[in-house]
Amino acid sequence: MSGTGKSSALAELGRRGYRVVDTDDPGWREYREDVQSADEVRRGEWLWVEERMTKLLDSDVGRSLFVQGCVRNQSKFYDRFDAVVLLSAPADVILDRIARRTTNSYGKTPVERAMILDDLARVEPLLRESCTHELDAGRPLDEVVADLIA
Repeated sequence: MSGTGKSSALAELGRRGYRVVDTDDPGWREYREDVQSADEVRRGEWLWVEERMTKLLDSDVGRSLFVQGCVRNQSKFYDRFDAVVLLSAPADVILDRIARRTTNSYGKTPVERAMILDDLARVEPLLRESCTHELDAGRPLDEVVADLIA
């Protein structure tokens, strides 16, 4: 879910020495678009590059690994993770963060904001059902990171 602080939490975990992978980075995911769809909000979807994700998860280096992302096919990998954590926050918090952030341009257009709100309504409940933990990401970053490490 965009704007919940996944990238910020991951960056802080990396700063603290944890092994991290941000699947929003190039090469980890691909966009599949239905170009014939007239619905701009639901025209396409992001998917993890399965071969690359499998290779990452097969490379056990004996250190904790934190992976962040939200894509359509992530549930294919859930059995490979010790925990699947949903960071959630109210829509107003998410939209405010997206409006203020400077490290990611996603969510700045009206269509992208509509997509984010659509994801909150349709996707977040599915994530909530399938996660092993849910954290209130409206709290300060240090508190969220402490809970992720715990």
